[in-house]
Amino acid sequence: MVNKTRLTDEFCKLVSIDSASFKERKMADTLTKYLSELGFDVTEDGAGKYYNGNAGNIYGFLQGDIEGEPILFSAHMDTVEPSSNKKAVVHEDGIITSDGSTVLGADDLSGVTSILEAVRTMKEQGLSHRSIEVLFTIGEEMYIRGSEVFDYGLIKSREAYVLDLSGPVGTAALKAPTLVSFTAGFTGKAAHAGFAPEKGIHAISAAAEAITAIRQGRIDEETTVNVGTVKGGLARNIVPENCILSGEVRSLSHDKALAEADKIEKVFQDISRKRGTDLKFETSFGCIAYEVDREHEVVKRFEKACRDLGCKTDYIATFGGSDNNNFLRNGITGIVVASGMNEVHSCKEYTHVDELEKCADITLKLMTQFT
Repeated sequence: MVNKTRLTDEFCKLVSIDSASFKERKMADTLTKYLSELGFDVTEDGAGKYYNGNAGNIYGFLQGDIEGEPILFSAHMDTVEPSSNKKAVVHEDGIITSDGSTVLGADDLSGVTSILEAVRTMKEQGLSHRSIEVLFTIGEEMYIRGSEVFDYGLIKSREAYVLDLSGPVGTAALKAPTLVSFTAGFTGKAAHAGFAPEKGIHAISAAAEAITAIRQGRIDEETTVNVGTVKGGLARNIVPENCILSGEVRSLSHDKALAEADKIEKVFQDISRKRGTDLKFETSFGCIAYEVDREHEVVKRFEKACRDLGCKTDYIATFGGSDNNNFLRNGITGIVVASGMNEVHSCKEYTHVDELEKCADITLKLMTQFT
């Protein structure tokens, strides 16, 4: 079993390190030092330069002492905002929160800490293990950008565990969505709103009609649509010439995501023509949908680890993307496992020392299982 006190102290220490997306330098240096001390061969790639950030993805390889395919364990280094000057507060009941002014960063420092503690325990107890690969990524919160540009030629593993899921430890996501981001720019014609409004073409009005004409929210059990930002206009007395809106489509079905994005573009085009505006509609992929078979070895191994520890398992689909989306695209079959994070992306985020311990114990089992 892992060292619960050390695990908790390490988590609190890592929380205190600022590590916003593309500003992971101090975290990367800290984790490089830890992995090197644990015997890993460590490299850092150039992903930071690619995104004008200050750190790259951290990859580590630890040679095993038994035969068998290596296994990849992954978590991300970055946190969402507000994250400056985070402080972990350990309460008497074992719950860990921030001081309320920032996120806690359990997303994903709970995963990072669990991986580190599992390796430390494994080394201390002299436990035999397969070769282990670790990948700590940057920019995951910015639509999995760090893992998108990683050189997968370095990875020897064909199976992975990504410690980056909310919910009770023992939960694993076997299915995740395609995310299509879209931006629509409506260009009309400026005019004085008091003297000659009839000479203008109101871009914001056209965009508003377009927004109300599409379906939003939960389209079906597999698909959601949301328009999240609207920007336009220069002054209250000018008919606005420009309006730009951005949104997303998520679906557990890749084909549905594409079809829904196409529907949105067609509606926007029709309204733009009717209103006399020009339209620039652009899409990009945040991630690509996948589904892992319940009978795959990577799932069965997780099931056994949880069963050996008396931990109940639950297999779900998630509407959140993760680095695992990019792993599947690159021939690595992984699942995303719960690491003790709750109410993430908010200042109410919390974890619990017992959940951290349970996650680290499961990770240790996965590292030291021979079958």
